[in-house]
Amino acid sequence: MIAIARLKTSFPRVAALVEPHFGLLRKATSFALIGVVNVAVDGAVFLMVYPLLTSHDAALRLDALAAQCASVAAALPCPGGQTLGLGAANVISWAVAVSGSYLMNSFFTFAAESGRKFRWRDYRKFVASGILGVVASTGALLAAAEVMPVLPAKGCAILTAFVVNFGMSHFVVFRRRADAAGSGVVATD
Repeated sequence: MIAIARLKTSFPRVAALVEPHFGLLRKATSFALIGVVNVAVDGAVFLMVYPLLTSHDAALRLDALAAQCASVAAALPCPGGQTLGLGAANVISWAVAVSGSYLMNSFFTFAAESGRKFRWRDYRKFVASGILGVVASTGALLAAAEVMPVLPAKGCAILTAFVVNFGMSHFVVFRRRADAAGSGVVATD
């Protein structure tokens, strides 16, 4: 609060422009900090799974799967074994990180909206909206991996997922609920 008071005193016009957005900025910051934890989880799982999926035996199976795809769907482009391994590792690492992300964001970032209660319905919405994030993340990873090494490409994918997931969490999963009496009044922080 000291920083806000100092901002208001030193830069009243800037404070007047920024102040209405402090709640959203606070949530985005909390979401980002929780995201740092999830990046560590996502990255650790990715770094464990990716070498397993691209090891000699697994790579042979992925190449066989890619060849089978090519023989069945000759008119459609099929990904190669390396691309299948990269995509599969990304989806697996996301799946592990999404549950922790839901729990932490329910308890901290969107505590006012969730009541710090874990609801299966909200969890399903979080995972469903996260699918949009993992699709965007995987697309960004595959595109970036064409022009840069895998680890920086994974960084691009994580950044893409942050933008998509925060938007979906803020506007869809944890949006403010009307009060129980049905008066249409929206709950506040």
